[in-house]
Amino acid sequence: MKGKIIAVCTSPNKGMRKRNVGSARLLPDLGLEGDAHAGFAHRQVSLLALESIEKMRQAGLDVNPGDFAENLTTEGLQLPQLPVGTRLKIGGSILEVSQIGKECHQRCAIYYQAGDCVMPKEGIFATVVSGDMVNVGDAIEVLN
Repeated sequence: MKGKIIAVCTSPNKGMRKRNVGSARLLPDLGLEGDAHAGFAHRQVSLLALESIEKMRQAGLDVNPGDFAENLTTEGLQLPQLPVGTRLKIGGSILEVSQIGKECHQRCAIYYQAGDCVMPKEGIFATVVSGDMVNVGDAIEVLN
């Protein structure tokens, strides 16, 4: 199974939308270089499918990659269906899925605008097993 990286997003502080920086380095056991969430235990990198963002657009929201605080926006993979332990290859990097979805302790602006948010149900998290540069347009491949 293969997909594509649509956006590579970082933010300097937690609790804010991320912006697409086009490329960044995935650091082993840390996450995306330059991102405030790097080093956060088993949630080093967050991924969300463009297809999930499209659901929110169809609900009337003007949202884009990074608006859900995801690091990597993908296209062509059913991310929430990947079991924990699945390995993903992006260029020379290997990620390992560590969590599906998340509990939101505080409602975000997206939730208040739409009455729902896709990240808690459809976003996934991964650890960085081996790192390399990740770029918009890179292929993302399910290894197992």
